[in-house]
Formats: sequence, structure tokens, C-alpha cells
Amino acid sequence: MKFTVDYPIVTVGYDPALVTAAGMTRVAQAAEECGYDAISFSEHPAPSHKWLNAGGHESLDQTSALAFCAAVTSRVRLMTYLLVLPYHNPFLTAKALSTVDLLSGGRLTVVAGTGYLRSEFLALNVDMSLRNELFDESLEVLRGVWREVPFAHQGKHFTARGVASLPGPVQPGGPPVLIGGNSALARARAARNQGWSPLMVSPEVAQTSRTPGIATVAELAAHIKEVRDAAAAADGAVAPLTVQVHTPQTNFMQRPGSAEEHRDHLGQLADAGVDSFVLRPPVTTATGGSTTSGIPPRTGAAPRPYGRPSRRAAAGRTNPPRRRRAGRGGPGAPRPSLAAA
Repeated sequence: MKFTVDYPIVTVGYDPALVTAAGMTRVAQAAEECGYDAISFSEHPAPSHKWLNAGGHESLDQTSALAFCAAVTSRVRLMTYLLVLPYHNPFLTAKALSTVDLLSGGRLTVVAGTGYLRSEFLALNVDMSLRNELFDESLEVLRGVWREVPFAHQGKHFTARGVASLPGPVQPGGPPVLIGGNSALARARAARNQGWSPLMVSPEVAQTSRTPGIATVAELAAHIKEVRDAAAAADGAVAPLTVQVHTPQTNFMQRPGSAEEHRDHLGQLADAGVDSFVLRPPVTTATGGSTTSGIPPRTGAAPRPYGRPSRRAAAGRTNPPRRRRAGRGGPGAPRPSLAAA
């Protein structure tokens, strides 16, 4: 199981130090040093004040924040979680993402979705009713720009002739793209790309994001099988797909409960076919205004979170782990600060 650290300004009441150069440097470098796999940023460029007051969250510009993290790290992957493609001209998006991938040495992962905030679509002068067709055409443009020079495109919303968007990304064909969202359409898109990033939440909670709910691990497992089967049918082989999930346990570090139940939850997700789990670390202000967070380290040459590396990890195998019993390290173990020593 891999773990993505969702940059904690998505938490209401975050430490203001998180939006300083020193604070972001500490968090990004500590996530890398502790052995986590990715750091992610969300996107809400023009949310309504009403949404923020109703439990929404602030955000930074994704590509700017990811480029900053690229400059202060060397291993951890950099993730858009998620990029709302219909908000953007895809040629500008392709260039911004290519730049982050290039400057990071090929560490960018794109998680993309269609968006759900009506007020934000309005502010950005984008017709929300067209979000699905804008998403599909924008993704087609991204792929084309990254793979073809020169690139030509004639679509319903975008037209280009002889485009050479150079220098291109480091990763051949461009960064991997995971599709966010729980709908059947999102799952179909995921099967045609590099993976799926659903939310495991109740139907009531999912309504706020305009996506169907996924309330149980069994339901999630059935959907994962559907995506993998569809990808294999399209490619004629077992396609290399990544499934990353956000569940209510994503906030475990902020509101710790039973460590044994948390480990069991992660084991159930692994058995269901999940490859990566999203974590939201707690953040406080320490003496001198430094940013700290309770992320436990991952130790060893092939580390994993919540304890010491397993024999499987030490052997270089990255299969999702099976459920583990409490008492061998884990969420209940002491959690050092993310602040520099």
C-alpha cells in the first residue's frame, strides 16, 4: 500500500505557517524523509464564500505549489488531487503540467475530475452543463500535446494546428492520469487511463460533490474489479492501473481512534484492490511558529508507514499488504513531528 499526504490546508483552521515558504518546505521534506509516496494539492481557484463557510476549504494554485515542492524534494511524487480539467484551456494546462514534470525529474501524477461547484464554474465563465464533454476533449488534447509534435486538433471546443509544446514532460507520453469521481462514467474513463481515485463516502455526503456514494469496502471492491476488467478487455491484457482511495479513515491522524480498527480498514482496502491511500496529517504551531505534524516515519531502504519495513517491502515487492495485527508498530506508535529536528 502506498500513501499520499494531502497537504493540510484542506483542514479548516490550518496553521498559517503552512502557506509560507518555510512551512511548505518543512512539510514536503518531512513527508519525503518519513518515506511517504506522494504529496498532493487540491484545486479551488474561485470558491464561493458560502461554500467556505459551510465547511469548504482554502487552496493554493496547484502547479505553483507542486513546482515549489519539486524544488525542495528529490523523491516524493507530486500529485494534483484533483485537477478540475473543465476549468482550464488544455494547452495551458499541458504546458504547466509538463513544466512540473520536467523540473521534478518525472515525478508528477495527475488526478483529474470534472468539478462540482456551480458557483466556481460561474466565476470562471465555464458552462457547468458542458463539464463532461470539456473534460473528455481536454484530456484528449493533453495526451496529444504530450505525445505528438507537431500536434493538430479539431474539436467542438478547441482547435489547434501544428502545435509544438516543447520541452515536453520527462515521463514518456506524459504523466500518469488517474480519474477522480465515483460515477459509472468516471469508472469507464479510469479504465482507459492509468487509474481511478474514488471517494468512499455515504450517498448523503457524496451529494455535496455531485457524485454517487460508495458506502462500503465491498461496494468499492466490486467497482475496482469492474474498472480492472474493463481495462483488461480494452488492452487485451492486465492493464497497469493504480487505485487510490479517500475514506473517512483519511482523517485518522487528525482524529485518532482505534489503531487496530485502522489497520484492519487498510487491510480490507488492500484486499479490495486499493493501491494507494490518502492521508491528512494534523498540523499545529510549535514554539517559534514552526509547522509540525504527527506523521510517523517510514524507516529502512524500502519503507512503509506506521512501522518498520516488512520483509515484502525489503525484498522490493510492492503488492498491497494483508491485514496486520496491532502491536507491531502502527498508528498507535509514538508519532514524531514533521518539523525539522
